[in-house]
Amino acid sequence: MHIDELEARVISHVGQIYPSHDVEKLSARLISTMGLDEMFSEPEQYKNHWDEQDVAIITYGDTFLRENETPLNTLYNFLSSYLKDAINIVHILPFFPFSSDDGFAVLDYTLVSDACGDWDDIIQIASEFKLMSDLVINHCSARGRWFEQLKAGEAPGKDYFYCVNPNTDLSNVIRPRTSPLLREVLTPEGSVHVWCTFSHDQPDFNFENPEVLLEFVSIIKLYLERGIKIFRLDAIAFLWKEIGTNCINLPQTHEIVRLLRTLIEHHTPDAIIITETNIPNRENLAYFGNANEAHIIYNFPLPPLLLSMLVTGSSHYFKNWLMSMPPAMMGTTYLNFIASHDGIGLRPVEGLLSDEEISELVSAMESFGAQVSWRALDDGKNKPYEINITLYDALKGTIVNGEDQWQQQRFICAHTIMLSLEGLPAFYVNSLFATENDYDKFKNTNNKRSINRHDWQCDELESLLNSKNHHSAVFGQLKHLITIRKKQAAFHPNATQFTLHLGDTICAFWRQSLSRHQSIFVLSNITDQEQKIVLTDINLIEMDNWVDLISNVELQQGQKTLILEPYQSVWLSN
Repeated sequence: MHIDELEARVISHVGQIYPSHDVEKLSARLISTMGLDEMFSEPEQYKNHWDEQDVAIITYGDTFLRENETPLNTLYNFLSSYLKDAINIVHILPFFPFSSDDGFAVLDYTLVSDACGDWDDIIQIASEFKLMSDLVINHCSARGRWFEQLKAGEAPGKDYFYCVNPNTDLSNVIRPRTSPLLREVLTPEGSVHVWCTFSHDQPDFNFENPEVLLEFVSIIKLYLERGIKIFRLDAIAFLWKEIGTNCINLPQTHEIVRLLRTLIEHHTPDAIIITETNIPNRENLAYFGNANEAHIIYNFPLPPLLLSMLVTGSSHYFKNWLMSMPPAMMGTTYLNFIASHDGIGLRPVEGLLSDEEISELVSAMESFGAQVSWRALDDGKNKPYEINITLYDALKGTIVNGEDQWQQQRFICAHTIMLSLEGLPAFYVNSLFATENDYDKFKNTNNKRSINRHDWQCDELESLLNSKNHHSAVFGQLKHLITIRKKQAAFHPNATQFTLHLGDTICAFWRQSLSRHQSIFVLSNITDQEQKIVLTDINLIEMDNWVDLISNVELQQGQKTLILEPYQSVWLSN
């Protein structure tokens, strides 16, 4: 590709985002800011930058603490000692100086928080793992330099934020929170009202000003130079605002994602964009574009649907969803996760579960110690937005019977299913250790999400992992499953997947490798009762030898049935 072809592509993007600007001049500035006027590479279209050996961990930079070590160095040492053979992708949640929201109100995008470490720590992790970083692109901290410039009427910050007349009709705007949308700010020119999608400490940028986009392209280049290969575009769906619309998923937002992808992959061809869009499923899928937007999208319906399946004992809605999910095109895939630093989002199951079923799920989780976060509707009412609870505690019982003795088995079952699905699996750090609700942290921060954000004294954790308890048992089982998974071509993120129908008490699907040489039947009992599977129902080829990869037990020639214990899973492979 010649520079004029790259320029033409960037001009096409910019022309759709900023038609009233000097498109050619702005495109040239973007190319220069990314350094592509000096040298660039040609990305290969439809190339999978992943395979069955890729497994991610999601963690804060300061989850692991040890005296006389920076937390990022402690993280590196823990990963190297305990997870090097299991995990190769590390998503470090915002490690920049921040004022609130555990990192998502960024004070300075170019610095590493002193509380975590420094850029050398980041570079060290990036040298041995594929490193994912958040690009907190929708908003920043209200205590940062740019917002201070807005209040002082100084450039460039005075033009970086989205401000509207408070009398404007904003009733169509979709909100993820219950806080007032606008924040009044006094400036030398008078009072302005700044748009704040998430909180008043997180004012939204005004991407109608291309200088904001240029600022972020500069930030992206800095991250690439520090070894970051995977960019998580945080809250990207809310980026572009247009009065009179719902201000979510607007065409300009999608075009900005396409533009950023063009710039990023011409700088680093194997870099990856992931969009974080906690929205209904159909809208989420749109961020694949035509394999020209996100390389990977979060599989947001998975956590609430899998949770619902395991606490109701019915796979009905989970199977319906699986059948509705389109196979990802080559060069794209899903990020499968069932727990994260946030709560279990409920917007993605709107239209998949009824309001009554969601309400029953929420009530059950509250009985297991959950807090619930809400969002405002345009009629003035509130609706559950997410369930704040650790996944381990969320699975301590069922809706019908409450708490029971199957918590650990249910928890392993959930992760076995996640590891089996089409897509790339990601483990939230606290799930690896079956961490319970942290009520002390919640009490100290008054942030409901803190209940699932436990920090570990590393010496204490290592002591637990080297003794007999549920933390070490779960950690050992999950590592065992990961080790097996990484050897199976049929678990490639883009391998074929078909849903099987063996009744509502069984979650079942079939994976086939891209080469078609390996098949795996994934069968999970999602109830607290023993279940019998008639093997002729899944059409096992009799001339093949079938073995459960998890237990290493072979099926006998002529075997007609298979008994699954409560919450047991098998990976039957030829």
